[in-house]
Amino acid sequence: MNPVDIIDEYYKHGSRVYEILITHGEYVAKKALDAAKNVSHLNPDLDFIKDAAMLHDIGIFLTNIPKLGCMGKHPYICHGYLGRNLLEKKGLHKLALVCERHVGVGITIKDIRQYNLPLPERNMEPISIEEQIICYADKFFSKNSDSGSEEKSVKDIKLVLEQYGRDKAAKFQLWVDKFEPKISD
Repeated sequence: MNPVDIIDEYYKHGSRVYEILITHGEYVAKKALDAAKNVSHLNPDLDFIKDAAMLHDIGIFLTNIPKLGCMGKHPYICHGYLGRNLLEKKGLHKLALVCERHVGVGITIKDIRQYNLPLPERNMEPISIEEQIICYADKFFSKNSDSGSEEKSVKDIKLVLEQYGRDKAAKFQLWVDKFEPKISD
């Protein structure tokens, strides 16, 4: 399976959103594979991580974000479960779960209810090590074409996450501690 072939089914090759999606996926893949090396003892599936990094945002075209070239009818927060729907129809169930579970640091049923989110009422938190790695790596890169290649700092990511609760920033910090290389004296 080639993830770009799947992207080509939904996105016009060479369009603004296509280029943003491919570039973002490549940056996330590199960061995710680096993170996976730091937890090699957990045996993460590197091929799966590469594919998942490229496909995790496949549902963005169904959202309404004109600055990215997305003219869909749904709010951006829906891109995860919409991507899951697309990949499940193709029989790619494990990859589909990554789409749904990578948003924020994962979205709980409590979050959906508390913030009245337009999402199916189910747990959307990353569970597998591969899902956690993709979710972690994704936080470092924006899809904004002006700053999409610039890696965000841990501090800046945590500041954004804290808007949704200290527990979200704390969860991300646990991933930083887990996936960043250990520096020995």
